[in-house]
Amino acid sequence: MKAAFIETTGPPENIVYGDLATPEPTGSQVLVKVGAVSVNPVDTYTRAGMMGFPLPEPFVVGCDLAGTIESAGPDATRFQPGDRVWGSNQGVLGRQGTFSEYAAVDEEWLYPIPDGVGDEDATAIALVGITAHLGLVQRAHLNPGESIFVVGGTGGVGSTVVQMAKAIGARVACCNGSDEKCRVASDLGADLAFNYHAEDISTQVKEFAPEGVDVFWETRREPDFELAVDLLADRGRIVVMAGRDAVAPFPVGPFYFKQGAMVGFVMFRCTPEEQRKCSEDINRWLAAGKLKPRIDRVLPLSETAAAHRLQEENTIEGAGTLAGKIVLRP
Repeated sequence: MKAAFIETTGPPENIVYGDLATPEPTGSQVLVKVGAVSVNPVDTYTRAGMMGFPLPEPFVVGCDLAGTIESAGPDATRFQPGDRVWGSNQGVLGRQGTFSEYAAVDEEWLYPIPDGVGDEDATAIALVGITAHLGLVQRAHLNPGESIFVVGGTGGVGSTVVQMAKAIGARVACCNGSDEKCRVASDLGADLAFNYHAEDISTQVKEFAPEGVDVFWETRREPDFELAVDLLADRGRIVVMAGRDAVAPFPVGPFYFKQGAMVGFVMFRCTPEEQRKCSEDINRWLAAGKLKPRIDRVLPLSETAAAHRLQEENTIEGAGTLAGKIVLRP
């Protein structure tokens, strides 16, 4: 089979597009004929050797996939050949990745694709959808009628948070880096979307929620806790999902006086049971048209190295040349 893999961690140029043996599913694994995969920042960190967990040799890059069950291992019971599935959590913690024509995946990390949803949308929502749901529902416990402010409402996770929050019934404000991105965020359902280069964040959010927002969702690698706490309502919650190496000042006094809470989480460290709960809402919202991933471009799998380079330019260097996920097809 064709696959995008590395033999040594390092820059995107280390990615080889070539032939590997098709894996055989064992235990509760199933063999998925991959229809589409998508790129996430964590994929580039893993390829660069920054994550610290062991990698198979050779290592197929990638976390997300969508495709069709080809065959099943002897202990697999949840799916049958011909079933369409999506999933994430591959390529981490010693598991083989997904950027290949076939992938052997334990069925506990896979979920059915709803009727009418294509492979590209299913893979593009995988990691970002589970991440958004874990933060909004299982950690921040966002309720209908509450308010949320999202820093960056058009990125992979941010755009998903905006849509999920609206599906839950919350009021949503977000800031973005351009007027065009603000228009996109409004189309996704944001009640307020403003350009942080032209408008003051504090002023805009306080006009939107004079008593403070119930949830402040921080997407930046360098969080601004002074701002977050200032904009937080009494008993508000801050969600942190990025910035592994960040060491930011924190206003302890104002935070505890507001009776606030802050939650941080790492999606791939959450249990299969926690993530399956996410998939149920994600599938329901996908089928109802309330959730649709933002896809910037679709490339052939042979361009994986270029896709990683583009992702890094935007995640690390802030190039601003991506407006959504990169999807690749074998």
